[in-house]
Amino acid sequence: MALPNDRAPLAEQIERLLSTEGPLPLVTAGHPVLRRPAARYEGQLDAALLARFVEALRLTMHAAPGVGLAAPQVGVGLRIAVIEDPAPVPDEVRVARGRVPQPFRVLVNPSYEGTGPARAAFYEGCLSVPGYQAVVSRHAEVRLRGEDEHGRAVDEVFTGWPARIVQHETDHLDGMLYLDRAEPRSLASNQAMADFWAEPAPVEAARALGFDLPG
Repeated sequence: MALPNDRAPLAEQIERLLSTEGPLPLVTAGHPVLRRPAARYEGQLDAALLARFVEALRLTMHAAPGVGLAAPQVGVGLRIAVIEDPAPVPDEVRVARGRVPQPFRVLVNPSYEGTGPARAAFYEGCLSVPGYQAVVSRHAEVRLRGEDEHGRAVDEVFTGWPARIVQHETDHLDGMLYLDRAEPRSLASNQAMADFWAEPAPVEAARALGFDLPG
């Protein structure tokens, strides 16, 4: 557990972030905080400040909009992330991607591991890499361990698109961007995505752009 003197600088940083109303400013690729493993959360914030910070992450995620946000994406090197996905997608996308609604969740000190050999590859984007998307092959099912914002243990299996969100946000806390895992030949601007690759799965993109999909 951090000592009071250790808490002050981080608490002050977050107080400054929260001093203005509205969404928090996002940091983008090239900012060093996105490339450093985030510090474990060990009580560096008091309960009230933690709750305010979590709510600010949620507001910022909604405003972006996105389905997940990690603390480093707002410049805070703490191992905390939030996820939420209403999944308002057509049935063919839901079936192809396993995209089902996820309630708001806070992930504290999360880690994951694949629970089997199955992989799934889909286009992915990131609020810290605006304007682009790329195909990323990820575990189709993962076991997530960690805590929630109240310190209660989390040990849960995620599949489909929720598993992808969990992996993406936890990677942020390890100093990784989705581009580190992406197929380089798949990289596309958002405009190119709208023009060419708005398909439930990237099968045609793989054929046309010349990259392989798992399996």
